[in-house]
Amino acid sequence: MSKRTLEGSHRKKVRKSGFLSRSQSPTGRRILKARRKKGRKMLVKY
Repeated sequence: MSKRTLEGSHRKKVRKSGFLSRSQSPTGRRILKARRKKGRKMLVKY
């Protein structure tokens, strides 16, 4: 069988949508705030 065409990198995911990167930008902080308000157990996946 051939390889999958789209293989995500864990490091890229963490850098883009990890907790630290979210908490550093204003829009990311807004996302975290909304997820806290909604009562999400996991604020970020990575």
